Amino acid sequence: MTNLKIRGERLWDSLMETARIGGTPDGGIRRLTLSEEDARVRAWFKEAVEAAGMTLSHDLFGNMFAIRPGKNNDLPPIAMGSHLDTQPTGGKFDGVLGVLAGLEVIRTLNDAGLETEAPLMVVNWTNEEGSRFSPAMLGSGGFAGVYSADQVNGRRDSEGISFGDALEAIGWRGDLPPKGQPIGAMFELHIEQGPILEAEGKDIGIVTGVQGLRWYEAVFEGRAAHTGSTPMSMRQNALLPAADLIRAVDAIGLAHAPDAVATVGYVTVSPNSNNVIPGEVRLTIDMRHPRDAVLAAMDAELQSAFARILAASGVSGALTPVSDVAAVAFDPDCIDAVRQATARIGLSAREIVSGAGHDAVHIARLAPTTMIFVPSAGGLSHNPAESTTFDECAAGAQVLLEAVLGYDRSRAEALREKETD
Repeated sequence: MTNLKIRGERLWDSLMETARIGGTPDGGIRRLTLSEEDARVRAWFKEAVEAAGMTLSHDLFGNMFAIRPGKNNDLPPIAMGSHLDTQPTGGKFDGVLGVLAGLEVIRTLNDAGLETEAPLMVVNWTNEEGSRFSPAMLGSGGFAGVYSADQVNGRRDSEGISFGDALEAIGWRGDLPPKGQPIGAMFELHIEQGPILEAEGKDIGIVTGVQGLRWYEAVFEGRAAHTGSTPMSMRQNALLPAADLIRAVDAIGLAHAPDAVATVGYVTVSPNSNNVIPGEVRLTIDMRHPRDAVLAAMDAELQSAFARILAASGVSGALTPVSDVAAVAFDPDCIDAVRQATARIGLSAREIVSGAGHDAVHIARLAPTTMIFVPSAGGLSHNPAESTTFDECAAGAQVLLEAVLGYDRSRAEALREKETD
């Protein structure tokens, strides 16, 4: 297997070609899910996988499944992939590397005329980022049954457009129901989005799991009024308790350091005018920890802080849970396939828990799953300056290729042994 090499130049060219779809002047990408730019990159992906001899289907949530047949097509396919949508200020590698590296694996096998035992599949999951429709990993969550079809289709963006209407508008709603595409295993290659691999000089992160996360939406409703004619003692300023909650969220993260993180990343103030007291404030809260018990304690502290702040504010409000994803431990056999592939190639590696959520979290509920990380320069992601080198991308794709082939071979051997018993 070590004689079979992916073509790094071809992978890099694909990365740079797709980066032009939704490309921004600062070198980043703005390719929000179910947007016109998303429709264009989906069309690009469709053309590319069909040129590679794959059969494409898609489900009710717009998730795209491209399949290359194997020797035994009764086996569920081994999946590779990630997502093609980006943040509003996204970079060239987050998500897209996993999809295009999966495509490069297929192209490499085609070049060599090599047939795997099980079919292989490259997947593009819809709305992984959650930047247009909250929560994140919405398409894979709908596929895995974490969210109902109504829950997915009913999510609305900041302009009031529903997920379902946006999906219909770009023409990518398919017929496959939730869990309608079998998956035998999944390997997701991704940039680390953190500083650990670079700081330690490691080539590859062997991902053993993903920390748990909880998302919330908070709203404070006061009364909009003129700033010049409303006495300070008679105001109902919705921004003041929102500011208190932001500080409380930060304090909760610090109280459970070093593994906890807690962030308010989205705030809207209404009417957002220079001379009007804020009448309504909406914000989102993101809290994460590798241990579910600690995350539950953070949740309790948030609920207590919100109740205390609201009671003292003189305004009304609500704190609504949006997403609750438990910490995930990935499959030992899939992890071992990555570990062995990395060793065969001779790359340096370390085991790592993902700080960010990924579609692999939901797919791990259905099938053996793991992830492969490559470094992110400066730990930077969700930013136009996001950077992973040519060699790092190629190394990740090579590990993906060998891990998938190794897993396919070991599973085929296990099936043959079972048949002879």
